[in-house]
Amino acid sequence: MNAETLLMKLPPVPDRVRRLVARLPWQPPSLALALGLQRLLWPRLDASQRGELAGSVVEVEVSDLGLRTRVWIAPGAGFAAAPAGAAPRVRIRARAADYLRLLRGQEDPDRLFFERALVIEGDTEYALLLKNTLDAVGPLHFDAAALLRPGFLRS
Repeated sequence: MNAETLLMKLPPVPDRVRRLVARLPWQPPSLALALGLQRLLWPRLDASQRGELAGSVVEVEVSDLGLRTRVWIAPGAGFAAAPAGAAPRVRIRARAADYLRLLRGQEDPDRLFFERALVIEGDTEYALLLKNTLDAVGPLHFDAAALLRPGFLRS
């Protein structure tokens, strides 16, 4: 069973668990997301894309889990957890399964946006830059189960 199928079969996260997760510090999951993006996305960005996106914080919320992360492209260094106190320039919210389908190129972001399954708030110009950059890079093909294997982010 692949990760997407597993996500679709899981029962909904209870509200009390979602509220608890929402109160947890955002730094540990932000670091995990930054490491994954550094491994999967950074090598696919050219120098101009890296420069245009650098320095801005993006908050990514997984609505069905109550999980929020904040990442940025540190100038000249790559993806990192956002510095404490840094305000997000853009906020993106969707369900875990929708994010997974977007990453794999199995879902159209415009369709999700217009159906309100993908919510984007903040600096419109930067959000369009981010979307166009991700469209240009194309789908990220990876084995989602590999993310759980020890050493995946180091190799």
